[in-house]
Amino acid sequence: MLQAAELTIRLNPADDVVIARVELPAGTTLVREGNVAVAARIPAGHKVAARDIRQGAPVRRYNQIIGFATADIRAGEHVHVHNLGMGEFEKDYAFGVDAKPVEPIEPQATFQGIVRADGRVATRNYVGVLTSVNCSATVARMIARHFENRLEAWPNVDGVVALTHKTGCGMASEGEAMEVLRRTLAGYARHPNFFAVQVVGLGCESNQIAGLLAAHTLKRSDRLHSYTIQEKGGTTKAVREGVARIQAVLAEANKVRRETVPASQLTLGLQCGGSDGYSGISANPALGAAVDTLVRHGGSAILSETPEIYGAEHLLTRRALSREVGEKLLARIRWWEDYTRRNGNEMNNNPSPGNKAGGLTTILEKSLGAVAKGGTTRLVDVYEYAEPVTAKGFVYMDTPGYDPVSVTGQVAGGANLVCFTTGRGSAYGCKPAPSLKLATNTRLYEQQEEDMDINCGTIVDGKESVEEVGRRFFQLVLETASGRKSKSELLGYGEDEFAPWQLGATM
Repeated sequence: MLQAAELTIRLNPADDVVIARVELPAGTTLVREGNVAVAARIPAGHKVAARDIRQGAPVRRYNQIIGFATADIRAGEHVHVHNLGMGEFEKDYAFGVDAKPVEPIEPQATFQGIVRADGRVATRNYVGVLTSVNCSATVARMIARHFENRLEAWPNVDGVVALTHKTGCGMASEGEAMEVLRRTLAGYARHPNFFAVQVVGLGCESNQIAGLLAAHTLKRSDRLHSYTIQEKGGTTKAVREGVARIQAVLAEANKVRRETVPASQLTLGLQCGGSDGYSGISANPALGAAVDTLVRHGGSAILSETPEIYGAEHLLTRRALSREVGEKLLARIRWWEDYTRRNGNEMNNNPSPGNKAGGLTTILEKSLGAVAKGGTTRLVDVYEYAEPVTAKGFVYMDTPGYDPVSVTGQVAGGANLVCFTTGRGSAYGCKPAPSLKLATNTRLYEQQEEDMDINCGTIVDGKESVEEVGRRFFQLVLETASGRKSKSELLGYGEDEFAPWQLGATM
């Protein structure tokens, strides 16, 4: 049984709130906080005032402002949406003051990867069917479905996967929306986890295949085919064409072998979804510790979800390699402020109802926990959605906060493995990149174990440190990159989650 002194978690001596490690009944005495008595029931993961807070005063967690008191708050009271709100305050961007040189780790960690002819390294070996437009989605799925349970003769092929989407027409043939869609599709077409890809179109859509290929200098070959339903003479003939072309490459795809490669060949996509009050205490910092280790081994990690780092961007600019890199991040923040304003929204349209039920109150609080996924190393570059990530180290990619759209951009940018933290129980996968899910609390891990790859709740339980779980997770990353199936792969997730970012009006 927990002792009275262990009932809460204090993250910084300057904090105005502490976090309930377990549910706290009314009258519970918080010994560590000077025998403060809990005024009313506090759900696990929620905040309780450690001292009196006057109306209008800033409230701190992580020694950072998470909002302002909307009423007088007495020590021991529940601090949540009823008495904590947003407010304006100055942020110190202090470009680069915390950007420290990375100390390499020797000997370098390795995993068993698949080396492609051009030297790029894959963690999986799929054959892909992409679509230029939603009108060809059914044909793509029919092609992939033909190979379900028929790949026994090619055991080194992980599968034939159809990645379809809801756009490609009813939009301008030029401009930002088309550029983003084509950049996304091109990123998947060249992704190392695909041995071969074919692009299927209808024929009359706005997103013409020829324009897609030309915009990204993609050349047709025995590994990249393209055709349309109209030119082939209808659905059945187009399906027959796709099946034949995949059958023609399976034997060659099956010849791949895994070999020892350095961890520097890994690029991780960092995500959180269904966050709770423990996310910034357990899973996110544990993932951050693993990211620090990977970066020291020469690898790369991509932090994203701009609406969910909003209010914590100053922590990233402090780690920027240069002022230029920091300014690139702030430019994306300003773009989002304008984008939401134009669409009658606001950046604090967050946290979600599930986040709030889990203890998060404002976007500031959520963001401060979310940036912990990126560890502590310097921020070396900032990318737009689905741009190819070429830098080594910790980078940022501008994406929406909606997880499927965000991960789609990261994988298009080259992520060959995804790490996804959750406190409420997100279920997710993202072919062709394996996805690992980190549970923030033990209750979730035990309740939804078939979906969770690692339990970070041991940090909340006081059984392991952030560093210990980070080391354990880094080893799991290497094993998964070497071919070990993630929980989402075992369950078959990963095709329906392909979701390119749709910008602009649908015409």
